[in-house]
Amino acid sequence: MINTSETLAVQTIENFLTVDETAQVTKVVDDQLATTGWVPAHPSEGLIPPGAAQEILSDAIDRAMPVIRRAFPSAAFAAPWLYHDLRPGDVIRSHVHGMGDPGDRPVRLARVVFNLQDAESGGEFYLDTSASEELWTDRVAESDDVFAPGTRFVHEVTATSGPVALDDVTATRWVCRPPAGTTLVYGAQLIHGVTPVVAGRARKLITDLCAGPGTRPEAPQPHSRSPRAPH
Repeated sequence: MINTSETLAVQTIENFLTVDETAQVTKVVDDQLATTGWVPAHPSEGLIPPGAAQEILSDAIDRAMPVIRRAFPSAAFAAPWLYHDLRPGDVIRSHVHGMGDPGDRPVRLARVVFNLQDAESGGEFYLDTSASEELWTDRVAESDDVFAPGTRFVHEVTATSGPVALDDVTATRWVCRPPAGTTLVYGAQLIHGVTPVVAGRARKLITDLCAGPGTRPEAPQPHSRSPRAPH
């Protein structure tokens, strides 16, 4: 059963993708971009990669699941991945996804991010941790089939709206610089964002790590757009 600590956990998986797998995924995405001419309308917009890339990433999640479950024992599967392409001047401001609607099944337990390409300068993913009580709602889980009794829930705060001004919250920032081939899994109740891209491109692949009853959703058509904030 999911408890509060699990939703605040962090785990890295080094060698999540091999060099060859990273090259294959990059080629599939590059071919998709060349064919569709897709350009994000805003920094948080994502593109759904084709099935060939999804299959490689899904297989990598399956390989990594024993490690993922050390920090996220409730993890069941990952949703389809989204591709994000940040250019100079793009930034993802601090936000927190939270656990979603209390009745949603499956539950978004965590997020998974893989850097397909690092920017030459900037574009670094970060996590903010804080002891501030104002981040938390009054909702406390009772006994059910998913959440452990006493599990608490943060406010869901986007980059532009929410009951808490994250820029005013006293927090400690952890900037992530993972080595090539590494993926980062972080709990859905952690504050996070991406620093401004100064030079080059920050190309990222992101998905939800899910728990609870339910089945893995099918990926929509590859040219679909997603309004969800990426990280």
